Order: sequence, then C-alpha cells, then structure tokens
Amino acid sequence: MHKYRWKSLLSYLILFSTAGAATTFAQGPIPDSPAIEQRVDEMVAKLTLEQKIRLIGGEDSLFIRAEPAVGFPRIKMSDGPIGVRGWGPITSFTAGIGMAATWDPELAQRVGAAIGRDAHSRGVHIVLGPGVNIYRAPMAGRNFEYYGEDPFLSSRLVVGYIKGMQSQNVIATVKHFAANNQEYDRHNVSSDLDERTLREIYLPAFEAAVKEGGVGAVMDSYNLINGQHATQNSHLNNDILKKDWGFKGILMSDWWSTYDGVAAANGGLDIEMPDPNFMNAKVLIPAVKEGKVPESVIDDKIRRIFRTAIRFGFIDHDQQDYSLPTYSQENRPVALEEARESIVMLKNEHATLPLEMSKVKTIAVLGPDAWPAVTGGGGSSQVTPYSAPSLMTGLSDYFAGKAKVLYSRGVPPMDEMLSKTNFMLPEKIAAAELPAAQGHGVMVEQFDNADFSGTPVSTRFVDRVDTILNPENAQFPTPKGVRYSTQFRPAKDGIYMFLATAGGGGAYNLYVDGKQQIQQISREGIEPLWVELPLKANQTVAVRLDYMPNGPNLQAGLAIRSLDELVTVEARKIAALADVIIVDAGFDGTTECEGYDRTYALPWGQDELIEAALAINPKTIVVLTGGGDVDTHRWIEKTPALLHQWYSGQEGTTALADILSGVRSPEGRLPITFPHSWEENPTHDSYYAPVVPTGATPHVRYSEGVFVGYRSFVTTGKKPLFPFGYGLTYTTFAFSNLKVEPGVTNGHASAQVSFDLTNTGKVASADVAQVYVGDPSAKIERPRIELKNFKKVRLSPGQKQHVTLSLDERSFSYWSESANQWNWDPGKFVIAVGDSSENTPLTTEIELKK
Repeated sequence: MHKYRWKSLLSYLILFSTAGAATTFAQGPIPDSPAIEQRVDEMVAKLTLEQKIRLIGGEDSLFIRAEPAVGFPRIKMSDGPIGVRGWGPITSFTAGIGMAATWDPELAQRVGAAIGRDAHSRGVHIVLGPGVNIYRAPMAGRNFEYYGEDPFLSSRLVVGYIKGMQSQNVIATVKHFAANNQEYDRHNVSSDLDERTLREIYLPAFEAAVKEGGVGAVMDSYNLINGQHATQNSHLNNDILKKDWGFKGILMSDWWSTYDGVAAANGGLDIEMPDPNFMNAKVLIPAVKEGKVPESVIDDKIRRIFRTAIRFGFIDHDQQDYSLPTYSQENRPVALEEARESIVMLKNEHATLPLEMSKVKTIAVLGPDAWPAVTGGGGSSQVTPYSAPSLMTGLSDYFAGKAKVLYSRGVPPMDEMLSKTNFMLPEKIAAAELPAAQGHGVMVEQFDNADFSGTPVSTRFVDRVDTILNPENAQFPTPKGVRYSTQFRPAKDGIYMFLATAGGGGAYNLYVDGKQQIQQISREGIEPLWVELPLKANQTVAVRLDYMPNGPNLQAGLAIRSLDELVTVEARKIAALADVIIVDAGFDGTTECEGYDRTYALPWGQDELIEAALAINPKTIVVLTGGGDVDTHRWIEKTPALLHQWYSGQEGTTALADILSGVRSPEGRLPITFPHSWEENPTHDSYYAPVVPTGATPHVRYSEGVFVGYRSFVTTGKKPLFPFGYGLTYTTFAFSNLKVEPGVTNGHASAQVSFDLTNTGKVASADVAQVYVGDPSAKIERPRIELKNFKKVRLSPGQKQHVTLSLDERSFSYWSESANQWNWDPGKFVIAVGDSSENTPLTTEIELKK
C-alpha cells in the first residue's frame, strides 16, 4: 500500500510538471501517457454509477457537467466552425467553403489558431467545428460550412484547422459524422451507400482529423446511415472511429440527435447533447443492472471525457484568458487574408477587372446582399461580429475621393411583396350578404383536419395572405388546415411571379385556376418558393393556398407581381447613371441555413435584377454570395465578370475591394464543380428520397457512388461550366518539365512528382498546382483522375519555381470491400498536373509493380 501511494504520487508529479509546461496557451494538448491513464483510473474509481451517468449528458445547452467529487470542472462549448458563437460578438471568419477555395492548409492553421484565441477570451473549452461533410449537391443547407466536394482537399484543410485551434488548448470538434449531405428532413432520412463510397468519399476528412489532426472531439450527425441513426451506429462509431482509427477522444451527439439511450450507449456515443433525454439514469441504470449495457461501456465514456480534459489542461487551469481582447486586432488580419484568398474570379471578359479607376467615377451597387453585411449563412454557425461593413458601405469608404457609390436593393423586400398584392374575393362570396367580407380580398377558412374535408370550423376575411406580418391574424386556436381563397386580376399581359412562403415547418399547396403549381411538404425549415406564370390583362385567375401549419401561429404568405415590376425604378435609374454596376446576388442567413435546403436558383427576383442591370449597362460585375453553385443560365453569357465570394466574414468587403481595384489579384480556386444546370449534377436523380408513408424512414440512395462532382465529369467527358480547381487571376501561369519517380518498397507504392511553375504574366499572384492520379488498369471502376496532392505557389511576374510533391500509397489505392481494407492494383497509373480538373497540361504514365 505504501509503495502504491509513492508510485501514485510520483506519477502525479510527473504529470503536473509536464502539464504545467505544455498547457500554457498556444502550446497544445499533451500526449496521452501512463501517468494520464493512471490519473483517469483514480478519478473513475471514485465515482458511483449514477455519477458516471450524470456526466454523459449535457446541461444548460452548451456545457458538460462538473463533478466536484473528482475535481472535474464544468466544460463550456461554443458553436462553430466559422467563429466562436453564442458568447457575445467576436471575430467572424470566412465560411468553410470559402476556406476550401483558398486551397491553403497553412492559412487554415492560422484561422484555427485565431478562433482558438477567441475561444480563450470567452472561456470556451470546446468549439463545435470544423464541419467536413462532402458537398454532394448544391442545395444542402450547410454546404457553406464544409470544405467542398473532394475528400483530399477537405482532409488537408481540416488537419490544418484542427492543429491551429488545438495549439491554443481548445478542443476542435469535427462534424457531422457521417454522410450528412442534406438538411432536408435531416432527423429522419437515411443515407444509403456502400462501404467503398463511404470510405473513399465521405470518411477521409474525418479519418485525417483523427489520425493526423489528433482532434479532441467528434460529433455524430442527425441522419441515419444505411437505416441506423449515426448516434447508435456501432459500425461507424465503434468499428471505424474507435477501433480502426484509434480515436481516444470524445464522441458527442449533435443537439437532440439521440433517439435511443441503450442503443446509443452501446453504439459508441460518449455524451448526449444538449440534455440527457435518453442516456440518463432512468434508462441506463436498469440497463446496466440487467446486463443490456456493460458498466465497462459507461466507464469508457467517462475515461474519454477525463482523459481529454486532462490532456488539454482543463482540470488544472482556468480556461478563460482575461488578457485576450474579445475584439481581436491580432485576428483581424487573419480574417482579411482568408477572405482575400477565398474569392474566386470565374469570368473576366474584355479586361473588365480590375477596375480602371481613371474611367470610373460612379459605381452602382445593387442587390439584396449589398446591405446590410452578409457575413455567413444561417443556423448554429452564424457569428455576430463587432463590426462588419456591407458591400455598399465598404466600397463607398474604400473608393472615397475616387468614385461615388450609389446603392439600391434592387428588388422589394418580402414584406413589401406581401403587403402590396391586391387580391379580390370571388364574386359568389363578394355578392353574398356577409358583412365581414366587405372591403376584403381573401377568405380564410379553418379546418379541424389537414385534408380540408367537411365544414370549416371558422371563416373570416382579410386583405392579404400575410399572417407573418400581421400577428393579430394568427391568434386562432391551433388549426390543422387553413385555406386562403381569393382571385387575382392582372392589369396587363405578362409573366407573373406567384411567391409563397411559410414558417415554422408548415406545409402548403398553391393552386392557380385549380391547377397545383407549388407543393411544399412539412419539414424543419422552409425557404420561399415561387412559380412564374403567363397571365392576360383583366383575366381573373382563381388562387387558393392550402396551408397546414405546424403550430398554433399562422406563418403563411403569398404575393403576386409582374416580373417586369420586380426590379425597382430606383435601381434602374441608379444603374443608368453608373460607369460600372456591381450586383451582389445570392443567399443569406434566411435563405441558406441549417435545418433546410436552399433553392438551386437564386432567390426570387435576383435573376431579373441581373438581367435588368446588364440591359442598362453591359459593364456589370456579378458577385455571388452563398455556399456553392447556382443556376446562372439566364445571364451567364452576357455577364463580362463574375466573382464568387462565398460568405467572407467581417473582412470580406475589404478583401473584395482589394480585388476589384487591382490591389490584390484574385487567387481563389473552386472547391466544387459548377455545372451548366442542376440536371448535369451526378446526384440529380437520387439526391432526395422517394416519398414514403408517414412514419416510415425515407432512404436516399447514393447511386453515383464514388463519382461525386468532378469525378463524374472527368470520367464521362461532359464539360462543366466551371471545373473543380478553376479560378482566374490577373496574370497567367505555365507548367513545364514534369518528372515522376515511382517506387515500391516492401509492397508499398509511392512517387515523387516534380515540375516547374512559371508566372508568365505581368502581375504577382498565386496559382494552385494540382496533382491528379488515374488508375486505368484497376480491377474495379474508378474515376479517370482524382486529386491526390496540391500546393499553392505565389510568384512574381516572370518568376519560376520548381515544385516537388509526394504521393503515398493511399494516392494509388481504393477501398476493397472484399478485403475490407485499402488496396492498390499493380499496373499503369496516370499522373496529371495542372490547375483544375479540366486543365492538366502535364500528363505521363508510370508503372507500379508489387
């Protein structure tokens, strides 16, 4: 006993001396060790089963409970990954898709460290980011948080981000594990995919986060994988994450994504967030006593929590650093550089950019995103900065004294659209002796069922379908169905937009002259939908909106307006006065958001705004804001200059101004493929699940397999609008002198790829050298080429740099389902080098033999 106590004391002294040196801020977590494991053992031994179970359920939304009996502190979390959210204003960084467009892992590391510093200023132990789900289709509502369509690019960036953040002794949480590739019906949908597709496309970034980044926490997703919820998916959590990859950190649920306490406990989940609704004492104590959940399983969860907290210094140090300003001047230049590197120039005909300021005296800035500032998409990643100039105010300040900036939103806001639609009651109602109908244009009937059968329980009359803006119209008893019946009489011939919206997850169907034009089923979140229909002057159409609310308040709206009246008179007049027009089009936190998928088309009215601007002044620059590609077919051919700024955080306007003015050459590269249309996307036919009966699980079949994004385009030969890896600069680059040195050592393949990259233009800028590998002799079907390495290279005019990049065995391998491991087939391999998936001027073949 005496010897044990002395050994224990010695272990503690070693641990504390190591921790004291290593847990100083900006040092990073200490490695696991026997001393840490002994300390964990002793802490666990002091706890009762009930105390242990209390620790595996969160509290107060963003905390892990304290356990005073073993000196375990309360652990504070923050939403992420674009900045520290929920604890006051803080630095707002570029969204993940923009980070991916930088193709700069070193910058990702600086961003991670900056967010880590912000976390310390708020006393945050765990940041709930980064997100690394693959960009499967453009509509997914959280694509903007993630790193694009390629697993290798995602892997390099996530490792940098994690290393940066955890260097500050702040835990990064890689999410959402796994195959969470749509927000639509995210709690119920099953992502159905084979093991090869899972391993090759959807897991590599998570694997790199664990094996290379040493990430401290992983978050399970809401969706099911092959019919089983992620939070209770033992194959995903136990077999792959904890056994195959050796993950020793904390596996937590996404908020309210736990559905069965016993299944989650046995399925590998360590902490249920934000509350123990399922993994609680009531459920788990009987399960342990009955042998349904071994107590060793509970102990493993506690060990993971304690081990991680010790490694990051949480038990021995106060996490809040009061010397760090929450408005960080140190972090602002990092955010600015990230925004600068992320902006992708997709078109620049007739040398439209950079602006020749000697000829530009008036700039018209148009668009819903031009003011106020749009720093990020919506949902739990949305960060509130202390200060963020909008595009309009930022450009006005930037060009002060050189050019004046005029501004118009360009299209009316939603409330104006809803409030200024003139509806008419059907004649049979207007003629009836119903005093309540006088002077109103819409009949509202409430039903006690969702199929609108039988007699309405109440009838009333209102001026418009606008219960979002008129709360007094929403004070009804909870209805199952609400029918709005009206008529609309156009004053002139033309195409008219019928714009419908609902909140709170309500469903609706819109009928025009008895024909269904829009159908929206009930889901967690819903974006506005619209249809464009030709109408004749003075010919009345019958309009009916059948609305099924998802709660007691009515949140439906309907507007009708002629397309040629969507663009405001003010915008047209301002455009006519300008030497150049900048249209800031795209999405924002209300139209691209966690909880629902966005539209592929730009939000209503924005195509018309771009077309109107181009008609007035061909020198129109379109700047896209959003999380990915959009439908551009109506205006892309006429647009001379197109930039994608993603969601560029608090410094985005300054970054964009630097590029517009030529102070900085654009250097972003697409982390996604831009097809000509949604129909060209390889997931088009299987992105959403077939309709299933109420209560049944909808299954999304990943029918494209590994042929996601550019992998499909390069294999089929179909040319996209803008390829993966593409981006223009204000200069030109040339590749030359390719050499490849292959090798096989003890059965393991590798290669060294070297080449020269030269800036052949007159402006300093950066190019991204991309190395792709093809396997034409493979025994299974593989993409023609796949990205396997890259390097961002900055060069002055005329400068040449010799670049050498390595390819490891994984660069040549695929996942063999029969062998349940990575495998490569001996034979010929193609090495292709260039700066996009469609531009690889250097290509050669090598042969690898086992």
